Amino acid sequence: MSDNTTELRSRVNSLMPQITTDLETLVAIPSVSIAGYPESTHAGLAAAEQEVTRIFADAGIEQFDTINLPGTAPIVFGEIPAPPGAPTVLMYGHYDVVGAGDESLWETKPFEPTRIGDAIHGRGTADTKGNIVACAGALRAWGGRPPVGIKVVVEGLEEVGGGAFTNYPQTDRDRFASDVMVIADMGNLRPGTPTLTVGLRGMANVSVEVRTLASGKHSGQYGGAAPDALLALMRGLASLHDDSGDVAVAGLQRDPWTRGGTTEEEFRSLAEVADGVPLIGTGSLGERIWTGPAITVIGVDVPSVDNALNAVSPYARAKLNVRVHPEQDPLEAQEAIIRHLRNVMPFGIELTVTGLETGRGYAARIDGPVYDIARSVWSDAWQADTVYIGAGGSIPLVSSLHEAAPNADILLVGVTDGFSNIHGPNERVLLDEVERTTLAIADFFGRLGARADA
Repeated sequence: MSDNTTELRSRVNSLMPQITTDLETLVAIPSVSIAGYPESTHAGLAAAEQEVTRIFADAGIEQFDTINLPGTAPIVFGEIPAPPGAPTVLMYGHYDVVGAGDESLWETKPFEPTRIGDAIHGRGTADTKGNIVACAGALRAWGGRPPVGIKVVVEGLEEVGGGAFTNYPQTDRDRFASDVMVIADMGNLRPGTPTLTVGLRGMANVSVEVRTLASGKHSGQYGGAAPDALLALMRGLASLHDDSGDVAVAGLQRDPWTRGGTTEEEFRSLAEVADGVPLIGTGSLGERIWTGPAITVIGVDVPSVDNALNAVSPYARAKLNVRVHPEQDPLEAQEAIIRHLRNVMPFGIELTVTGLETGRGYAARIDGPVYDIARSVWSDAWQADTVYIGAGGSIPLVSSLHEAAPNADILLVGVTDGFSNIHGPNERVLLDEVERTTLAIADFFGRLGARADA
């Protein structure tokens, strides 16, 4: 560990009361985003945007230029010009959160940040207001004058797809030009394990419909010969996987994962798999959840059991969420799913298959000096070996930022850990993880700047 790291560690530790207060202030703002940016969400998002601006201004950013796009919450954009010859680091986050859901499942009030031991509980503590204060804290550790240029981008509709901002960066390349991007919307595999996410799966949604009759028909009179739409749909959906649970659709990319990661026991615990129920699929967990495809039936329109009639179903519909290898074009993957389902023809019945939303994945370039620095910095901050993981989910803006600045190295990092329960009840962040993330980002600025001076 360098002397500079030791000094930064002391500075960050002394800043933790302020960082914690900033986090609690942000979490207390119910900045829940809803698709379409309706007026009912304006107040919470506007309050969060103003607080984020205040936090970064207090951390040393003097130049702000809010980005306002149609139907999109205000985007905080601020910068600190780079010293002569120094690289520029763009830091990204989002101030919006998902809703609390069923509040009866929460042990604390979701928008009343509550300290329990070394954790703060509340919606958005980990996803991703903890990352916002860690990025600001890293600037504070340098007295607001880091040895690199800084650009800060914090949006307010990430949880619902980003709105008009998702495809904006590539239309304004100069604004987003940078040498390195710190995407602060991720975190560690588990507490105490420094983690760099090096791949994000893409996404391709698909709708499947089948109509066989003009209306439902009495199952006693017609069942056995009348084509059952629900049965046909179920048979078509079942063809998407083999008997082991692996995706059985030709044309979807899958590669081995050789960098380690979570254990099956840990995965079962995190996924809350019921006792005695096996996991599906074959191969390593990394292959199944990071570098292989996944097809999930996320919605089905069928008669409910409680209101069921003795009738042959005339119509059924399902929505599929397809997760795609980080390097595969999601439109190519979507077309493979559509082609497969159109060719299935269960009982000779044609399925109507429609492509829906898509999102590109991302695969990091990990061979090079930036990742060498990052591995060293994250290891020093946690005093443990840094690990690589992939992520099954996607961050809508990453591929757009990558297109805007294709030569920039991208680090996917943050304060979250596998047990933070983001998007669920009782979300929490460990203050130790916040402190170490703040230190890592600050130290990364220092070592990246020193390399430019060498």
